[in-house]
Amino acid sequence: MSEYSVIDDRTEFEKACRALADAEGPVAVDVERASGFRYSQRAYLVQVFRRDAGVFLFDPPAIGDFGALQDAIGGVEWVFHAASQDLPSLRELELDPPRIFDTELASRLLGSDGYGLAAVVQHALGITLAKAHSAADWSTRPLPQPWLEYAALDVLHLIDVRDILDGQLTEAGKTEIAEQEFRATLTKPPKPPREEPWRRLSGLHKVRGARLLAIARELWTAREEYAQEIDVSPGRLVPDRSLLAAILAEPASKSALASLKEFNGRASRTQLDRWWAAIERGRTTEDLPRTRVPSDALPPARTWSDRNPEADLRLKAARPVVEAIAEQLNMPTENLLTPEYLRRVAWEPLASPARQSARHSQRSARDHGRLRILHRRLPMRL
Repeated sequence: MSEYSVIDDRTEFEKACRALADAEGPVAVDVERASGFRYSQRAYLVQVFRRDAGVFLFDPPAIGDFGALQDAIGGVEWVFHAASQDLPSLRELELDPPRIFDTELASRLLGSDGYGLAAVVQHALGITLAKAHSAADWSTRPLPQPWLEYAALDVLHLIDVRDILDGQLTEAGKTEIAEQEFRATLTKPPKPPREEPWRRLSGLHKVRGARLLAIARELWTAREEYAQEIDVSPGRLVPDRSLLAAILAEPASKSALASLKEFNGRASRTQLDRWWAAIERGRTTEDLPRTRVPSDALPPARTWSDRNPEADLRLKAARPVVEAIAEQLNMPTENLLTPEYLRRVAWEPLASPARQSARHSQRSARDHGRLRILHRRLPMRL
C-alpha cells in the first residue's frame, strides 16, 4: 500500500503547485467533504493528479488561499467523476476550471452498465477500487492512512480513464454531445435559495394549523442557526423526527419538553433553553405562515387521464419516441431529455419549441435543444 500525506504547510503547498504547473496534460481533481457530519459543504480535502507530477492531497482549512493552485492548473482541462458534486466546493476555494471532462457523464453517454467511479475504472482499465470510506467524516484530523489511499485512488486513474472514454466517444460519434454535457455542467447556475426552507422538515405534512407551523418554523430555524454556528449537520444535533415530536406534543412547559422520550439528539437536552425559546416564539408571533403553499409541482402522471386528458395523450405519445431515440443513441433516457422536463412540456400545450423555451427560460439549454429534436419527431402529436 502506498503511503500518502496531507499537504497542510504553505511551503509544501507552493512546491506542489510548481510541480503541477511544470507537468503536462489534463489534471484529475476530486473533493472530499464531511456531509452528514458538518453543516457546511466545504472541502476538507482536495485531491489533484497530473502525469509527471503525481498525486497531491491538500488540506483546505489549513492552506486557506488556493490561488497558487488555480494559477498552476487553471489553463488546462480538469477531469472529474460527477463534476456537479465537486464544483460548488471548489468554487468556494476560488478554484474554477476553464473546461472539464466528466467520466461519469461520458460513461452515461456511452451506455455503460455502471456509472460509479469503481464501475467505470473497472470497465475501462480492469482495476478494482475499494470504495470503503465514501461516507467518512473528512473533517477528521489526522486523516487515517487508509482514507488517504482511498482519496488518492479517486484521482490516480482518472486521466487514463478519460483517454479511453474520449476515444470511445469519438468512435461512437458522441464527442459533440459530450462537450455539450460538460459545458452545461460547468456553466449551470446554482439553485436559488428556497423561499421557506423550513418546509423541508420531514413529516411536516402531519402538522396542522398556522400556529403549529409557526412553531415548526421557529424550531427549524433555531436548529439551523445553532448548527451553522458550531458547524455540525443539523440532523446530528436534533433529528427531524425529534423536532416533529416536539411540535405535535405541544408541551406546556420546558420540563414537559424535556420529558418527551422522542425529543432526543445530541443537543436536545444541553440546548433545552434554545428549543423552548423557539417554541414560545412560535406560540406568540403574529407572523403566521401560510397553511397552503402554491406549488408548480405537477400531479402524478397516473392521474393525468382524469385531470388533463390532452396532456396525458401528449405524454403517452412522447415517451416512446424519447425512449426510441435514447435507445438509438445508446444512452439513458434521462440523459437525452430529463423526465421532469418532458412531463412539463406534455402538461402545457406546445405551440412551438421557441414558445415552450420562452415559457421555461429557467430550464437547461440542453433540454431546449433536445426538445426541438423531439418536436420534429412529433409534429402531429404535440
